[in-house]
Amino acid sequence: MKKTNDFGKDSIPLLVLKVSIPFMFAQFVNVMYSIVDRIYIGNIPEIGAVSLAGAGVCAPIITLLSSFATLIGVGGSVLFSIRLGADDKEGASRILSNSFSLLLLFSAVLTFVFLLTKGYMLNWFGASEVTYPYANSYLTIYTLGTFFALLSMGMNYFITAQGFPLLGMATTLIGAIVNIVLDPVFIFVFHMDIAGAAVATVIAQFASCLFVLFTLKSKKMPIRMQLVKPDFKMGKRIIKLGFSPFLILATDSIIIIVLNAVLQYFGGPGYGDTLITSATIVQSYMLLITSPMLGITSGSQPLISFNYGAGKPDRIRKIIFCVLMLCLAFTTIMFLVSRILPQYFVRIFTDNPEYMELSIWGIQVFTLMIIPLSFQYVFVDALTALSMTKISLFLSLFRKVSYFAATCLFPLFLTAKMAFYAEPVADGMAAVLTSIVFFCIYKKYLRGEGRLSQINV
Repeated sequence: MKKTNDFGKDSIPLLVLKVSIPFMFAQFVNVMYSIVDRIYIGNIPEIGAVSLAGAGVCAPIITLLSSFATLIGVGGSVLFSIRLGADDKEGASRILSNSFSLLLLFSAVLTFVFLLTKGYMLNWFGASEVTYPYANSYLTIYTLGTFFALLSMGMNYFITAQGFPLLGMATTLIGAIVNIVLDPVFIFVFHMDIAGAAVATVIAQFASCLFVLFTLKSKKMPIRMQLVKPDFKMGKRIIKLGFSPFLILATDSIIIIVLNAVLQYFGGPGYGDTLITSATIVQSYMLLITSPMLGITSGSQPLISFNYGAGKPDRIRKIIFCVLMLCLAFTTIMFLVSRILPQYFVRIFTDNPEYMELSIWGIQVFTLMIIPLSFQYVFVDALTALSMTKISLFLSLFRKVSYFAATCLFPLFLTAKMAFYAEPVADGMAAVLTSIVFFCIYKKYLRGEGRLSQINV
């Protein structure tokens, strides 16, 4: 029985399913246990609501912290896969080990910086006098576990890149199960409240981190991880390739902050809070769509990069086509679900009729363009896998800037809740531009001479 996958020879449709589906499932599980985490916090006796608000203030900061794992993980794994495709195992080993060293360095620096500035960040991101103690408690404990979070997330990409997607999925499952089991123990049994949720999360990340590190050191891995002195020239190349997905995640925090601020300002003292509550529910729902879709496209990147390094453009075209079909099928199903069943999701968070009506409407507005959004996700990640980072970064930022502009302008000329339409407008515009750019350049790029000279490190 074959235990690994041959990225250069196996059947492409089957290979895409075997690699992307575990990534998709892992992302889905990751979102679900985050939602469950919030449900536990929200049910803490007497202080549940204010604790949940405190955790919500921390969310953009945690997203920003986690994005650094993507910076090294994606950038390093793309280079790693290209080297494997070119049968350069020594080069692949250097990239893997240097990525590990970079993550260790980033973990130390980020832990120090975030602990030093967390008070300022919490105030900037909307903590009030009431919510600050809860947000500070949660963020302090979470930041102390930065090492485990970055290592487990960043190095997990290299497990999938070596043909073991199920082991990559297991990393997320281990963390999810440990977190879900420990949350009620620390929160309710030990009466640690929101601090208990943070402790459970750090322990879960520690478990995932151990699994990743032991796996990458095990004999079953074709390329094993080692600790080396960072090569800053190579590190610069890794960061350059990972900068686009890093910026996508990092700017998500800014978008959430801007949306909440706009809704509060234009909605007024009363209706603004209602709009923000509904927007939080809607954004939680959107994660059930965008995170698995990101899992599909991220899972396909090692396949594209491997065959890019191996000089097999025909396989790359087929991979991109299969990934696109998979994303279109998923988003079509979720589009229909969003029209028929959103009320069941909303009820998990609230039974208030006003919140429910607005949230259901918001879900149906936010998901208007999720099917075309498939093109944006697939093509941008494919361009990143082909080391075309400047173009992929431009296309990603175009969507974010469009979203930002529409969020600010729609309420200014219409009503406050029209800010919800910023999502489908930005998604539709980005899908059109990304598709045009991709189909104009990628064939010529794949057939160009000397393309591997652009990725030497």
